[in-house]
Amino acid sequence: MPAELQSADHHHHRQSILQHQNGATGHHQHPPLFSIMPTTTASSSSKRPEQQPTHNLKSGENSNSNHTSRQTTTSTTIPSTAITPNGLNSYQRLVKRYRVEVAASASSVLSTLSTFPLDSVKTRMQTYRYAGFLDCVRRTYQTENMRGFFRGVTAPMASITLVRTISFSIYQRSKYAYSDWVKRNFGVDVMAQVATPGSYPNLWSVAVFGASGATAGSCITTIACPFELTKLSAQVSVLLADKKNCPRAGSHAIAASYQNKGTLKTLGNIVKHRGIGGLYTGFRLHLLRDTLGTGTYFMTYESSKQLLTTFGGDGAHSNPFAVLVAGGLCGIVSWALIYPVDSAKSIYQRNSLMYSKGEKVEPVKIQFFQRNMYRGLGVSMGRSCAVNAVFFSSFEFLKKRIKAMDDS
Repeated sequence: MPAELQSADHHHHRQSILQHQNGATGHHQHPPLFSIMPTTTASSSSKRPEQQPTHNLKSGENSNSNHTSRQTTTSTTIPSTAITPNGLNSYQRLVKRYRVEVAASASSVLSTLSTFPLDSVKTRMQTYRYAGFLDCVRRTYQTENMRGFFRGVTAPMASITLVRTISFSIYQRSKYAYSDWVKRNFGVDVMAQVATPGSYPNLWSVAVFGASGATAGSCITTIACPFELTKLSAQVSVLLADKKNCPRAGSHAIAASYQNKGTLKTLGNIVKHRGIGGLYTGFRLHLLRDTLGTGTYFMTYESSKQLLTTFGGDGAHSNPFAVLVAGGLCGIVSWALIYPVDSAKSIYQRNSLMYSKGEKVEPVKIQFFQRNMYRGLGVSMGRSCAVNAVFFSSFEFLKKRIKAMDDS
């Protein structure tokens, strides 16, 4: 009880207080291990022994000891360091602080696992010739069963989750940093404009979102390249082992060594044949793809979500329908733009798996609007639409729920 109320009610409730407290001096001698309620000031504490009759101290000694013991036992179950004023413990506060990273990680696992078979078909169609999507699915199932569609899933489960988490973290920070720069130098508050109900994308918002996405994409390539190379080698390992797919003499033995290996063994095999630098085979093409693709990806998502929210008459930018459609759309647009770059990267990385360290791999030229560079585009766009629709819906939902933790 606060000191002010204790002083006001002193004459009316003195006896009941003394009976329940069983001696204030005993409490000062045996304080609880953890204090849940704020302690009283020194001045109020010093007055209590003068107001207590000495006979109460003796008579209440035993009961006070039991009471203190019970209070101590109860107090130790909830340390004051674990609970904040709004009811969140330290773990919840940590999750709330890093809600973008937590939501991105969980959503990546869900979206990657549910759509990986489409990614596997896309990679096979990019690197080998099939009559079409159904032909690729049929032949893969006939030769490798269902396992063939999930070959290499371990690498992207780890890498995509890590890459997306870092990517979204960098994107969020870049977005606000670039927005602040624009505000300081041009007097335009991009984030305030985007958050305004009924607003539309403009040159400033498109530029900020695009630059932020490009920054995130260029930063994650160093992490993503080795994992993506490992994933690709696992997806096409059976095809690599086929002699008719190894036109160069002596390449079959190297190519066949990648078959039926897990993620770590595949990484070790790449290092064995091509050295540590081999893990970054195709790095330049990968960097170009991720910089352009991620910039387009976030720019399309943010702008289309803003448009759909405005057209829908909903002031909340977490409108589930807008998020679902914008998520699917950003995947389609980004892949349509960078698909020839991705095809060139995949073909170059595939070819490199048939060469040893020191042997020169012929470069693959990026050719826009050439039919052979767009094999598997439909599959890739469909997969990306599904992945990102699932991802962003889950991401926005989880982020919103974590953010609302203080209100519960």
